[in-house]
Amino acid sequence: MKIAQLNCFSGVSGNMLLGALINAGLEQAALERELAKLNLVGFSLSVERVRRGSIAGTLVNVLCEEQHAHRHLNDIEAIINSSALSSTVKERAVAVFRRLAAAEAQVHGTSIDEVHFHEVGALDAIVDIVGTVAGLELLGVERLYSSPLSLGTGTVDCAHGRLPVPAPATLELLKGVPIRQTAIEAELVTPTGAALVTTLAEGFNPPPSMRVEAIGYGAGSRELASPNLLRLTLGETQQAPTLHDEVVLLETDLDDATGEELAHTAERLRELGVLDVSLLSLQMKKGRPGVRLSVLVQPELADAAEETIFRQTGSFGLRRQTIGRTILERSFETIKTKYGSVKVKVGRHRGVVVSVVPEYEDCRKLAVEHGLSLPRFLAEVKVQAAEQIT
Repeated sequence: MKIAQLNCFSGVSGNMLLGALINAGLEQAALERELAKLNLVGFSLSVERVRRGSIAGTLVNVLCEEQHAHRHLNDIEAIINSSALSSTVKERAVAVFRRLAAAEAQVHGTSIDEVHFHEVGALDAIVDIVGTVAGLELLGVERLYSSPLSLGTGTVDCAHGRLPVPAPATLELLKGVPIRQTAIEAELVTPTGAALVTTLAEGFNPPPSMRVEAIGYGAGSRELASPNLLRLTLGETQQAPTLHDEVVLLETDLDDATGEELAHTAERLRELGVLDVSLLSLQMKKGRPGVRLSVLVQPELADAAEETIFRQTGSFGLRRQTIGRTILERSFETIKTKYGSVKVKVGRHRGVVVSVVPEYEDCRKLAVEHGLSLPRFLAEVKVQAAEQIT
């Protein structure tokens, strides 16, 4: 399995991530072909080899004709979802923007649908986010890990005026994430960088043992007292990934919440990045109908999830327990059918394939093109997958 580790010793931003990917071997032409699928005009990539301190890296800038465009979340989702990008890239890029919107909404006391993205809604931010997600897929990265994020100090000027560093939306995104404060007077972690790392990284601990295959350094725009670089290490795991970990289960029983309130709570929790949210009908005291809200969440996000539940439901208490879980080793593979290529998610237990799930969007598109029923097409894909995947 190919994995990647980010070392954010000088923070992280969208263009630093793009630079690290290209420096680690991602072909610029391949990245530009993916970005062309957005059907957006008025931008180009500037890729330059630079030195930060004594270390060479790659500086990527997105050159745009468009300036300071204000977009809402639904505008950005429409751009991404109407593109020809893979379903996986679409889902992950939209998840990054939804997490970013949730943070902005929390800071400004509004809803995610009303957030004006300002800088992060501009064309260069769309390119940074989609380019990073697509670049990881092009390099075959299946799991991403990160070090704690280093933060700067001082102030930064933006569309909302002069703000403290880290910017309020950035700090909101970093709830539950390990950070390291430095004395560097600069914005080391940008909102875009924070949204990308906190959405895509599976953990902020050392990754599994791996055989290093490539190292990339993405440069920040400014020279700082220490090298302004983000390091990306790519490699193959030398051993089967750990199939056991621990998660936190949060539960509360509610008898006074409306369906709309419960749906809103579940949406906010998913935006936070929890693993799963479920609602179960039950009968409570005095025969009243109620709902059990159950949330599975990574330990580092458990406190933030608790706060969300209390704020959104009015619950006066919840149950919290750490439980073990077993997870399959997962990978994405492409199979050939007589109708075209289809991406499938493959689950293995101790090296043996036990689950193959076709990507819905790939199957739906081909089924429509060839006039087939979706259930029939899915059945054919599963047969082909069983023959091609071992």
